[in-house]
Amino acid sequence: MKSCRILAFALLLNVILTCSVFAAEIWVSPKGSDKNTGTREQSLATVAMALRKARELRRLNDVSIKGGIHIKVLAGVYQLTEPLFIRPEDSGTAESPTFIEGEGIGKTILSGGITIAGWRKVTSEIPGLPAEAKGKVWEADAPTIGDEPLQFRQLWVNNEKAIRARDTDAPVMNRILSWNHQTETCIIPWSASLDITRIKGMEMFIHQWWAIAILRVKAVQLMEDSARLSFYQPESRIQSEHPWPAPWISKKTGNSAFYLSNAIGFLNGPGEWYHDRIANKIYYIPRKGEDVQTANVIVPQLETLVKMEGTVDRLVNYVQFKNISFEHSSWLRPSKAGLVPHQAGMYMLDAYKLKIPGTPEKKGLENQAWVGRPNAAVEVAYASYIAFDGCGFEHMASTGLDFQRGTRNDVVKGSLFKDIGGTAILDGVYSDEAQEVHLPYNPTDKREICTNDTITNNLIIDATNEDWGCVGIGAGYVKGISITHNEVCDVNYTGISMGWGWTKTANAMSDNRITANKIHHYARNMYDVAGIYTLSAQPGSVISNNTVDSIYKAPYAHDPVHWFYLYTDEGSSYITIKNNWCPADKFLKNANGPGNVWENNGPQVDDAVKLSTGIERPYSYLFQYRKVNQDNLPINHKTE
Repeated sequence: MKSCRILAFALLLNVILTCSVFAAEIWVSPKGSDKNTGTREQSLATVAMALRKARELRRLNDVSIKGGIHIKVLAGVYQLTEPLFIRPEDSGTAESPTFIEGEGIGKTILSGGITIAGWRKVTSEIPGLPAEAKGKVWEADAPTIGDEPLQFRQLWVNNEKAIRARDTDAPVMNRILSWNHQTETCIIPWSASLDITRIKGMEMFIHQWWAIAILRVKAVQLMEDSARLSFYQPESRIQSEHPWPAPWISKKTGNSAFYLSNAIGFLNGPGEWYHDRIANKIYYIPRKGEDVQTANVIVPQLETLVKMEGTVDRLVNYVQFKNISFEHSSWLRPSKAGLVPHQAGMYMLDAYKLKIPGTPEKKGLENQAWVGRPNAAVEVAYASYIAFDGCGFEHMASTGLDFQRGTRNDVVKGSLFKDIGGTAILDGVYSDEAQEVHLPYNPTDKREICTNDTITNNLIIDATNEDWGCVGIGAGYVKGISITHNEVCDVNYTGISMGWGWTKTANAMSDNRITANKIHHYARNMYDVAGIYTLSAQPGSVISNNTVDSIYKAPYAHDPVHWFYLYTDEGSSYITIKNNWCPADKFLKNANGPGNVWENNGPQVDDAVKLSTGIERPYSYLFQYRKVNQDNLPINHKTE
């Protein structure tokens, strides 16, 4: 036995020595040139060219790759004009991985943004500008791509997101007066001071149950102190036909809340901006202390910064990002086709109530829906042994990181997800666009299923800040996923959501783990919610040893008490839920299937469990980014 251990140690030492001798290095720096050789002294300018050189080394089976290829990316901002595309030809092997290594979060940055410079104080008349804003507005020329103005919905000033001009000061919202599903119109209160001739591009953001909707306003019909709004297609039809969720009408808790945005007449407060697409100018009112002439002002150009994609028969293998930041991604779906989400950020392509309920798969079903998936800043499909280690995902308008399908044995660890417009991390198929959402997903080719991925020791904070119905971590039809030791906080809806389909029928899901996570300060704006939420049958799955605490008192919730710490929703089956600490036994088991086991959950759980949840000591560098509930919003306690 001793001789075997000595031999094993010798082999390991040989591997270490071999890697140090033979590992290839390709260097990238902001001062480099893609005409250079890629040495430290002659660095390249882009990661894309470094990948091409690595691809050539592998194609030619160069001796230098024996211990792996290290693409060393020095500190700086690398502005992307197209997504970085990683293909099967870029794959490493177990013995020779490909590493893309930066110098740390916020230091080595791959950015999808464009810097806006040349700011000047507005001295001329801006038609439609409110009187109180005159003398306060600055302007700059907006970017063009070719001869077309760049379309964007976000603007960051010194990496703080500015407010797209809106009719009320956040977080205040008004209430709709009524909704007519037959005419697909809505009546709202209306200010007589708003110039109705200058509302082209105006949008309505509406809060409804567990999701929001963003509707492009087509026309406004004035009616004294109110107005009737109509909307563009397809969102007009979908919004008025789908029953879940729908605009909320209630004398007891108030009708659905809303705000209007993206009209020059709303530009009146510090931190607000408006893009005049006709003149192609950006107007901005600086916050107190901001010097917009020296500030770093960025708008996003790309929706996807990195696209890693193989095929079901030929995966991308063994590529690792380490200490790289991904920043400034766009999200254009609402501007192009409106947005009517179904749940967890999946937006409806078609949805309606059935006149005669029931389908062959679900006898009591009274509605059908088909959904699309939002674009992500970093997308991974058909890939294995991929890692994101110590990375930053910040200032993103939609999903941060998305493992879409066909992934296996991938790892996300020690990474920061901050200022994310949608869901921070997605994993697994939800519904293909051609499949109705209530049908169980169970492909014949099991390689399609995201399997054995690990999400561990990440900090997710200030996510879901554009689409409030998204989640911190979302897992669809996954198998063997491990979600462990993450901290999720300051999100508008659920912390961790796992499952899809609302079905007790056997499907692709099994053997999933949600353990030792710390979820707090969630449901900032939405209810029908939980710290941890599940759907559908998931044999062999376990939710254990988590801490769930501090749910916000959402100001516009349709049902103010419909919030939970743990929530097994429709079809949830064969799941063990045990040893989860939360301040009270406030759980929901809604239309569950068989085989669920609930054991020792609530305030009586040993304090040792509570103390061992969340980010572990080796990743404590993430704590510097943890600033929770800075607006001191009210928190629910126990069973309020």
